[in-house]
Amino acid sequence: MPSISQKGQVMPESPIRKLVPFAEEAKRKGIKVIHLNIGQPDIKTPQVALDAVKNNTLEVLEYSRTEGSEAYREKIADYYAEKGIEVSANEIMVTTGGSEALSFAMGSIADNGDEIIIPEPFYANYNGFATASGIKVLPVVSQIEDNFALPAIEEFEKLITNSTRAILICNPGNPTGYLYTKKEIQKLAEIVKKHDLFLIADEVYREFAYDGREHHSILREPGLDENAIVIDSVSKRYSMCGARIGYLVSRNNKLIKTALKFAQARLSPPTYAQIASEAALSTPQSYFDEVNKEYTERRDVLIAELEKIEGVKIGKPQGAFYCIVELPIKDADDFAQWLLEDFRINNETVMVAPAAGFYATEGLGKNQVRIAYVLERDSLKRAVNILQEALKSYIG
Repeated sequence: MPSISQKGQVMPESPIRKLVPFAEEAKRKGIKVIHLNIGQPDIKTPQVALDAVKNNTLEVLEYSRTEGSEAYREKIADYYAEKGIEVSANEIMVTTGGSEALSFAMGSIADNGDEIIIPEPFYANYNGFATASGIKVLPVVSQIEDNFALPAIEEFEKLITNSTRAILICNPGNPTGYLYTKKEIQKLAEIVKKHDLFLIADEVYREFAYDGREHHSILREPGLDENAIVIDSVSKRYSMCGARIGYLVSRNNKLIKTALKFAQARLSPPTYAQIASEAALSTPQSYFDEVNKEYTERRDVLIAELEKIEGVKIGKPQGAFYCIVELPIKDADDFAQWLLEDFRINNETVMVAPAAGFYATEGLGKNQVRIAYVLERDSLKRAVNILQEALKSYIG
């Protein structure tokens, strides 16, 4: 029998999607599954984006430019300028989702066996992207007791070797919802300049910052032009996950030219999705104000309900729409599967994402889950009630 690659064998499963077969089986039995496992917002996509596709008059669906249409990149640059960030269209590359932007970034800065330092828990697919690129992830543990704040810089310095190429953060964080302060970003900027590393910031949730907090982009840091790489996306900002449009942003000209070679190999990002995404840039600020208000209320309801459960620890999100919850169990993977296979209330059950897959350190996160509060408040209340009753019944 032909053999499968070693890389393929060690490629991690997604903790977000690996339980899907169990959820689908539950649905086939007529059970309603409340999805807390995935960040698919129920917020409506801006109508202007949908209309741009519906009403366009294209007669030939052509390739776009490899780096994305010039008109779209110019408008993205305008969007950043409104945020106080000056970048040119030539410093922006449109990609097929933020995922591709991150893959291009990793491929452009690191070779097989090189290392990237990431505070954990982190977006689970970072493990997958790193594995596909032959990169070793070196985790720095952040603690739920500290609400997943940036670990001490000394912990980063302990890990830096001649093979280290970058520090990668998600800000605001998936899966923690933590929003890095300006001071924390400045500390990271100092260390990457000191050791001549890249600082990659996944900023796809930049619009979602709560309680009067402000998102501080690494692109605002002076003296970081050669080091800073930003990953961005329309998926969550405009509730357009299916568009699969993201972008890579850097003032490092050599980095952009290198990433362009990777992009040329896949030809171009999708044309219709670029049309929709360009139109979405005209979405008024009132849309984001309303969305932020809604997510803040959902977060507050979720936290208040979870705090009623004995033995539960919660990291309170300051942005994005996720939180990590520590449960009084030993194995969240087993618990999550059991919920789908064996537990229901009024013919409803809940799907959560086991958190171990958001860590690189073996054994961490085994008793934690990630919850996405992308559902309306009544659904969140019912879901937490199901969790509370399930914990009383579960023996694991």
